[in-house]
Amino acid sequence: MHKPRIYIDGFNLSLEQGTGVATYARNLSFALRDIGAEVGVLYGTSAPTTSSNSMMREIAFFDPRISEPSQLSQILKIFRHMLTLPFSEIAHEVPITGRVIRDNFRSRLPYFDHIWNAQDLFEKESLYRVLFGGRMNVHFREPPDIMHWTYPMAIHVPKAKNIYTLHDLVPLRLPYTTLDNKRHYFKLIQRLTEKADHLVTVSESSKRDIMSLFDVPEERITNTYQAVDIPSVYRNKAISDVKSDLEGTFGLSYKNYFLFFGAIEPKKNVGRLIEAYLASGVTDPLVIVGKKAWKSNTELQLISEGEHVRFLLSQKNVQERRSCVFHFEYATHSMLISLIRGAKAVLFPSLYEGFGLPALEAMSLGTPVLTSNTASLPEVVGNAALQIDPYDIRALIEGIRALNNDADLLGRLAEAGPIRAQEFSPERYQARLLKLYSKHQNNVISRSQ
Repeated sequence: MHKPRIYIDGFNLSLEQGTGVATYARNLSFALRDIGAEVGVLYGTSAPTTSSNSMMREIAFFDPRISEPSQLSQILKIFRHMLTLPFSEIAHEVPITGRVIRDNFRSRLPYFDHIWNAQDLFEKESLYRVLFGGRMNVHFREPPDIMHWTYPMAIHVPKAKNIYTLHDLVPLRLPYTTLDNKRHYFKLIQRLTEKADHLVTVSESSKRDIMSLFDVPEERITNTYQAVDIPSVYRNKAISDVKSDLEGTFGLSYKNYFLFFGAIEPKKNVGRLIEAYLASGVTDPLVIVGKKAWKSNTELQLISEGEHVRFLLSQKNVQERRSCVFHFEYATHSMLISLIRGAKAVLFPSLYEGFGLPALEAMSLGTPVLTSNTASLPEVVGNAALQIDPYDIRALIEGIRALNNDADLLGRLAEAGPIRAQEFSPERYQARLLKLYSKHQNNVISRSQ
């Protein structure tokens, strides 16, 4: 019995920065390995794919700028795509031999048995979808048994089962919080719900939305949830080392600050969070870790010109840093885990989440969580987090005050969080995936592999 070949796309698996969907795709790749699949990852970088020099193909994968194009070349490339856009692409295997040292990308790379690349695939997909309205074909020398697209896109692998993950319908449910072209997005999701061999989502809330908005029969969509899996080297780091990380790198005291981490965009509700924090009267700082995204200036308006924000590196006296907001655009994965573990509580009052991985990650580490009572978050956190109406500033203020003043509440949430997180363990996630893929693989996947 051969290993089933299950491939995923690398659309969100950038080597330079990560997203929530990137975490989903990366975790999925390792879960596929653990259930006995042969794993391939299809990228769409600008790296040349047909060079006869295998080493240059490997180098180009890790740095597509191997020959940096000019701005004019980039513009001409787009026009060339529009004029000569093919109806199909060919995926070429990238030789990963170890000649390029990839340790720097260790925390970002997915698991793979094979890496494939179709040059500029995702740029072409976007143009193709707008111009022709259908799905592009991507051909492999030997197609996988299942092609699992981790994000909705108009691409299809002939002679394979094509499964698409729809994480949520935020562009349609909260259209004012995203930059998507809503007409194009609606048509894409409508097409996928009609043409996909199967659909996957990550919560019962998202499943209900997809079934309701697009009249999808329940048997055509599976909720696999997600898994939380934090490496033990970070999870079990000595408290003394965590304290050193916080004090030495960020100037923060262990369990004496509140934390938000995620993109700074309207959906994440950072503006209301800051307003509530400043009105709460608590003196422990609020630490925000996340890149500025769409409308971030609006979300950060209260602190952008006022006295409340302090830039950490410009201050030397820790006591002066109280009652203020710190914003860091980036933290390494290991430092982010230390920040989560060292926080008094994680504040995650998002307006809408397909799953809500940040809340679950914090709970799994024993850090109390305040989150929203909307969309998927209640089914993920259960009774192990403090839930509030994310639109209600007064409820958010009272929630922050409760976490700041009620030691019994903090203790209960710290104890309940890891227990609840076990519902989303890698083992349970693998079991859900096995059930999903077996429907499309004639049960060739088994735990004996």
